[in-house]
Amino acid sequence: MNLATRMSRLGTETAFEVLARARALEAQGRSIIHLEIGEPDFETPSNVIAAGKKALDDGFTHYGPSPGLPQLREAIAADFSARRGLDVSPERVVVYPGGKPVMFFMMLALLESGDEAIFPSPGFPIYESMINYCGATPVALPLREENEFKLDVAELEGLVTERTKVVVINSPQNPTGALLGKQEIEAVAKLCADKGLWLLSDEIYSRIIYEGVHDTALRYGDPSRIVVLDGFSKTYAMTGWRLGYGIMSEEFSVPMARLQTNATSCTAAMVQMAGAEALTGDQTAVDDMVKEFHRRRDVIVDGLNAIEGVSCLRPKGAFYVFPNIRGTGYSSKELENRLLDEGGVAALSGTSFGTHGDGFLRFSYANSVENIEEALRRFASFLENNPAPR
Repeated sequence: MNLATRMSRLGTETAFEVLARARALEAQGRSIIHLEIGEPDFETPSNVIAAGKKALDDGFTHYGPSPGLPQLREAIAADFSARRGLDVSPERVVVYPGGKPVMFFMMLALLESGDEAIFPSPGFPIYESMINYCGATPVALPLREENEFKLDVAELEGLVTERTKVVVINSPQNPTGALLGKQEIEAVAKLCADKGLWLLSDEIYSRIIYEGVHDTALRYGDPSRIVVLDGFSKTYAMTGWRLGYGIMSEEFSVPMARLQTNATSCTAAMVQMAGAEALTGDQTAVDDMVKEFHRRRDVIVDGLNAIEGVSCLRPKGAFYVFPNIRGTGYSSKELENRLLDEGGVAALSGTSFGTHGDGFLRFSYANSVENIEEALRRFASFLENNPAPR
């Protein structure tokens, strides 16, 4: 097809590939339990759906400003300021069709050939993909089980070179569910400020926390070089609505909005009005969802730890577990494949999230307790009946 060379540097999300394989097996009549996709299994709250419908009736069907509708930018700024305890103006908000454009456009605006960007590993695979696509060099920051998958600030500092331009952090974290504390976040923010580095703080799971308190790097670092990524997909079960946003300096919001103008023009107006209702309306649905995720987390962690050869930390946020499966004798990828093909459970190899995910699987517990318990039974049965060659 004679594609541009840069296309060879573009990665993907394995979750969608495994989902497609699982759907194909279901089409053949197989029973598959889906623990692979990072999507809440709850419906979008009814008040948000109603606001989207009303927006259509009210004529929100045309172009809007590239940075976002004033109504939503004001609502985001007010919500962010209240929840993070910071004074953020609407002019620092840029609204996008999902959270991914925040990281993509930030990297397009900043990274060039010869630059380096540090990202967490295991981590959301699109970080590394976007760094590569921009022609920069991705530098993996290992997140280790013995440190509860929290980054080591001294190790991060050791990876910084004269070519480093961007650092990425994510808390609560995908795929491990780790939550960074004030000490780590403050230290990272100070390190980036002292060395003149840009910091992308991915906070898309900021409302899905079971223990501890969410904190933001924007509280401690240089606000002129920090971009916070957040959105509506996870908190409000709005993955298909495609609605996210970035918090940044007013100066940086200009090129970030210009990239939007060139790429998508703007985010759908009726979706933005639904987002405004999500932030300003009743939060009961969010609270109930988090409580249910908390319950499911305990079920799946306890169940995994009861399986011979498997051990699992108890995540403090998001809706993923990242069990260590080295004791089973299987590699991560082999167990992912065989667990789906023979066990009827869709999960992701830890290597889908970088080389430092080897020896682990990721399960999303965005499924019912009944299905989670059945998946655990299938997992245990598969290992019992199919011991790995020693």
